[in-house]
Amino acid sequence: MEKDVQSADAEFDSSGFLKTLTSRPGVYRMIAADESVIYVGKAKNLKKRVSSYFRKTGLTSKNRVMVAQIATIEITVTHTENEALILENNLIKEFMPRYNILLRDDKTYPYLLISDDKYPRLSLHRGAKRKRGQYFGPYPSAGAVRESLSLLQKLFPVRQCDDTYYQNRSRPCLQYQIKRCTAPCVGLISPEDYQKDIEHTVLFLQGKNQQVMAELSQQMEAASAELNFEQAGIIRDKIISLRRVQEKQYVSTEQGDLDVLAAVVRDGMAVVEVCFIRGGRSLGNKSYFPKGSAGSSAEELLSAFIPQYYLGKDMPTDILLSHVPNDMALLEEVLKSESKHRVQLRCPQRGTSVRWMKMALTNADISLNQRLASRANLLQRFEALQEALNLDEMPKRLECFDISHTSGEKTVASCVVFGLEGAIKADYRKFNIDGITPGDDYAAMNQALMRRFTRLKKGEGKRPDLLLIDGGKGQITEAKAVMAELQLDIPILGIAKGPERRAGEETLFLVGRQGEIDLPADSPALHLLQQVRDEAHRFAITGHRQRRAKARNTSPLEGIAGMGPKRRQKLLHQFGGLQEVKRAGVEDLARVDGISNALAQKIYDVFHGEK
Repeated sequence: MEKDVQSADAEFDSSGFLKTLTSRPGVYRMIAADESVIYVGKAKNLKKRVSSYFRKTGLTSKNRVMVAQIATIEITVTHTENEALILENNLIKEFMPRYNILLRDDKTYPYLLISDDKYPRLSLHRGAKRKRGQYFGPYPSAGAVRESLSLLQKLFPVRQCDDTYYQNRSRPCLQYQIKRCTAPCVGLISPEDYQKDIEHTVLFLQGKNQQVMAELSQQMEAASAELNFEQAGIIRDKIISLRRVQEKQYVSTEQGDLDVLAAVVRDGMAVVEVCFIRGGRSLGNKSYFPKGSAGSSAEELLSAFIPQYYLGKDMPTDILLSHVPNDMALLEEVLKSESKHRVQLRCPQRGTSVRWMKMALTNADISLNQRLASRANLLQRFEALQEALNLDEMPKRLECFDISHTSGEKTVASCVVFGLEGAIKADYRKFNIDGITPGDDYAAMNQALMRRFTRLKKGEGKRPDLLLIDGGKGQITEAKAVMAELQLDIPILGIAKGPERRAGEETLFLVGRQGEIDLPADSPALHLLQQVRDEAHRFAITGHRQRRAKARNTSPLEGIAGMGPKRRQKLLHQFGGLQEVKRAGVEDLARVDGISNALAQKIYDVFHGEK
C-alpha cells in the first residue's frame, strides 16, 4: 500500500488536490479542521470517485455539509478493490466517522455447544471456538440461546451444569428430581442411553424434527400398547412441544444455513432486519438501526452494512438480500475470500426464499414503525401523567385490570402492562374467575387483584408504579381493600367511562385525592390512560371469548365440509388435541394423511378467519 496526504491551511484546495490524485484503487479519509476523520470511503478509481464529491451539482445535502468541513484528505492506495473494501471496513470501525453509515453492534454472537465428553454437556458459548464439540448457531441474542436451552432441557434431559459442578457430585441434584436430567454424574444412566438423548438433541438443532417425532411417536404407541398411559402421556407432551417449535416457519424445505437481510428506509430513518436461518429453522431475528443512514437508499445501506457486519465473523453460505447493492459482486468475492468457503449473495425471486424475505421485510417494517412511533413521545406521555396526577416520581410501569363476561358467563379478568417501551406483552395475564355470583364485577375484580398481588408478595413478578382500574368507585373500593389486606402501598387510579361512553369524557379517580380529576381531551396523559385501558379491555374480551368457546360441547371441526369422523380423529391424534390444531399453519395441517391443501385452508380459516 502507498499513502498520500493532501491538506490546506485554510479552505481545502480541491482542484489542486484532484490534479495529483491517482486513478488506482484505494481508500480515502476525509478529515476536518480538528483532525477528526469525518468520512472513510473506498474506490476502484480514486480520482474518479473523489472528484464526484466536488462537482457543482447533484450532491445530496448530507454530502454538501460534509464537503464543507473537509480540511484534509488522506489517500491509501491498495493493490485491488477487494483490499480496499477490507481496509475501509477496518478504518470505519477504528475511527467511527460521523458521516459513514455505522453499525454500532459489533459483539460476538452466542452459540449452543454440545461438548465432546463421555456425557456431553449442552451450554451457551460465546467467543472463539476453541472447545471441542458441536456448535449450533449463531443465535441473535443470549436470551434466544437460553430459551432454547430451557426448551431442550424439558424435551431431552441432557446435562447443562458446568464441569466443576458435574465432577464433584455424589448424589443427584434437583434437576434429576424434576426430570430435567438423568443424573449421569452418579451413573444413573448408561452412556448408550444418554447418547440417544444427545442424538435427538442434535437432530432437533439440525431442524430434523420430523425424524425425532417419528421415533417418539413409535415410543408413544408402544407405551400405549403396554397400557403404560402415564409414559405415553409424557411422550405425547414432548411431541406437542416439538411440534410447537417446528410449526411451519414458512421454509422447512429450505435446508442449510442462510441469513436474510431486509433493508427499509423511510422518514429519515433506516433499519436492517437480519433473520437467522439454520438447518431450515428460524433462530430469531434482530433489528439494526445504523447511525448516519439518513438520506441513504436501501442499496447504499446494504453496501455499508454487509462488510461491517460479516467481515471477521462466521457467515453462512447463502445471504438473501431485499435490494441489490451496487457492489454486490465485489462484496460476494471479499466475503468468500475471508470466510474460506462459498458465499452467495442473492435477491430471491421465487420459491420458499421469497417467503423468508417477505417475513423479514414485514419485521423490518414493524421495527421501523415502532422506532418512528417515537419513544420520546411515549416518554412525554408518562411525564404528562406524573404531572397530571401530581406524583412524586414518574411512573415507569402501569398495570391495568378489566373484567369481561356475557351475562355473568365465563368471567375473565385481564391484566395488561405498559412501560416506557410501550406494551410489555410478556407480562400480560388472564384470570379465569370462579366461585362468585355471576355478573358481580366487584367480586371478580377483588379475586383478580388478590391473585395477582398475592403472587407479588411471594416474590413473583414486578411491582407496578401505578395500578389502573377500568371502572368506577365500586371497583376502586375493591382495589383499596386488596391493597390494605396485603399491606401494599401502590397508587390506584380508576378510569370510568363518561355518560355517553365517548373517548375524552372519562372520569378519573385517584385514591387519596378528593374529587374527580379532569383532563382535557387532548391531554397526552389521558391518551396514555386510554391506550392502556383499551388494551386491557381488548385482552379481557379475547380471554372471555376463548373461555366461552372452550366450554361449548360442539367441536368447531364438525362444521367443516369434508371433515368426517375419521379425518377429525386422525387430525386430533396427529396434533394431540384441538388446541394444537388451532395453533397449526395451513402447511402443517396439509401434512396429515387425507387432508388436502384446500381442506387445510378451511380448517385454518375456522380458527383464524376474521371475526
